[in-house]
Amino acid sequence: MRTATSLVSPESHVRLPLIPVPRSVQVPDGGAPVPLDGAVLVAPPGVAAYAAGLLGLPLAEVSDLAEASSAVVLSEQPGQGEEYTLRAGEGRIEVTGGAHGLLRGLATLVQLRDLDLPDAPAGAVPAVEISDGPRFAHRGLMVDIARHFFGVPTLERVIDLMARYQLNVLHLHLTDDQGWRIETPSRPELTEISGRTEAGGGPGGFLTGEQYAHLVGYATDRGIAVIPEIDMPGHCNAALHAVPELNSSGEAAPANTGIDVGFSMLRLDNPATAPFLTDVFTDLAAITPGEYLHVGGDEVWKMGEEEYAGFIDLLTGIVAETGKSPMLWGEAAVAGLPGDALIQLWDSNKDPAPIVAAAEQGAKVVLSPGKRVYLDMQYHEGYRLGQHWAGYVETRDSYDWDPLEYAPALPAEAVVGVEAAIWTETIVTEDDLFTMLLPRLAAAAEVAWSAQEDRDFDDFAARVREQAGIWRARGYAFYPSPQVFGES
Repeated sequence: MRTATSLVSPESHVRLPLIPVPRSVQVPDGGAPVPLDGAVLVAPPGVAAYAAGLLGLPLAEVSDLAEASSAVVLSEQPGQGEEYTLRAGEGRIEVTGGAHGLLRGLATLVQLRDLDLPDAPAGAVPAVEISDGPRFAHRGLMVDIARHFFGVPTLERVIDLMARYQLNVLHLHLTDDQGWRIETPSRPELTEISGRTEAGGGPGGFLTGEQYAHLVGYATDRGIAVIPEIDMPGHCNAALHAVPELNSSGEAAPANTGIDVGFSMLRLDNPATAPFLTDVFTDLAAITPGEYLHVGGDEVWKMGEEEYAGFIDLLTGIVAETGKSPMLWGEAAVAGLPGDALIQLWDSNKDPAPIVAAAEQGAKVVLSPGKRVYLDMQYHEGYRLGQHWAGYVETRDSYDWDPLEYAPALPAEAVVGVEAAIWTETIVTEDDLFTMLLPRLAAAAEVAWSAQEDRDFDDFAARVREQAGIWRARGYAFYPSPQVFGES
């Protein structure tokens, strides 16, 4: 197992408190740090503008390198995926990899720049060679903006944090009983009416199409795909409130500002249902360049099995008509799913047998177990934020688990990744949000990126203590976990 000391060459005594822990770190004996002040940047067009802004460096041509005192050179190698190599020394920093590998290498480079390292002055990068790549392809975070709305500035900060720790999927939970958070041109009443409601009676809000497109672009620049979720056929009171014909009575449901679940549902035999869903998902697909649309499927407690299976079939068929693939919560595994479906295992209290059966038939699975990576769970009994239906989730709970051992019956090849989740029933402010994310999101990121045998909690905790200085400098609130920072 790699520990803090094994990240150090015996000759150098330099420690690199990076998160996630890289696959390979070598520190040359006697290598000099590379200053970034006064450096120039050479980069391929696809990442040049983002890299220049991230590093605060001017762009240059290869022909300019001979006259530069120091330089950062990004070289794209097609076919490398998210693998990258970072070499720093002799006045030059070189990052090579696929298009997304360059972005992962940039994230590591920024950490090296920002961390207070003993043998590198501020703004310089120590002499080092890092070779790295991810364990899992899907490394995500689900953010619920339906219960309490968080707009573009906060979501940009979330995306920046995700990019820093090598996460690559932002799953946005856009609708629920409490509100509808995405502009839907074919059904403008959804945001006109249910964009104004929120848990606790707050003012709500929603993303315009332009704002959503901006966020997708912002995430794409950082190598992060956006998966939008319209949760159906349950969790739909916002739709029932805004569109009267979706109700069997023909009358609009009252607004919901509570946090109970399982009471609302659309009906398959209502002639208004299928056209409504077609409109909604067609609109959403038109502004989403990524592969997946998440259709929900969870906690539909009052619907019979046959109707539920029919509803899942309707949802996946509509998604297929848009040219996308469906992602669904774990309950949907009991229905017949198309071969391109992605199932999200979340409920730690349920037998995963239906998901295992679906995986054995070829379905892919993302792991989001509540007792590990539901970051809205309270840190401890009586904590001021969060709930505890899945238990209390401290930092070590989010770190000390192996995704391939969580549900041993799942075929290993079916597990494509890990996705943390944060639901916002009790989370109202930006500081609330980041306090619940950190440090547990860093733990989940390392679980998803680093090899199991390279991870050690005590070493992780030591690296978090050094990363916390970056969080403070950037204004990210975080929980001072006794497991990490000791008892106060």
